[in-house]
Amino acid sequence: MTKAFFPFLATLALAGCSPSSAALPVGAQAPDFTTQATLAGKPFAFHLADALKKGPVVLYFYPAAFTSGCTVEAHDFAAATDRFHALGATVIGVSRDPIATLNRFSVTECRNRFAVASADGKLVDAYHVKLPLLAKSNRTSFVIAPDGKILFEYSALDPAGHVDKTMAAVQQWRAQHPAG
Repeated sequence: MTKAFFPFLATLALAGCSPSSAALPVGAQAPDFTTQATLAGKPFAFHLADALKKGPVVLYFYPAAFTSGCTVEAHDFAAATDRFHALGATVIGVSRDPIATLNRFSVTECRNRFAVASADGKLVDAYHVKLPLLAKSNRTSFVIAPDGKILFEYSALDPAGHVDKTMAAVQQWRAQHPAG
């Protein structure tokens, strides 16, 4: 963790924030949404319901593009994208950043491997991932089944573990739902 991250943590602690305290729970219906996304710097409309028709979706919220933890997390998801795709899963990262910023982030940090989307406050609120006192989301990863139910939720400020934990949830789902 960088020294610049510690004031951020202190702000959260003073606000009484526990990143895992409010996210939608396992078993809840994931709110459907359409938003502007980008892959390899090329914007497109992302619709959750359409992505779920192809298989589970790994939807991960992160505070801000080009920050140290979010860059590490993007690199980790980029490295694992082929494994997620082999299991039939789609990966998409979501932040409150404008699409122009995400166009660059999708190329440099996501390495053209998976899409990132721009969220408004309604989307962040719908998934209960808003950081107190800040107009940003916390770091929360969800795995959503094709029926729209949340299979897995993990909130932690540290990016370590998000890829491994979501991968395990997708693998478990795949074991119970062999590709046919």
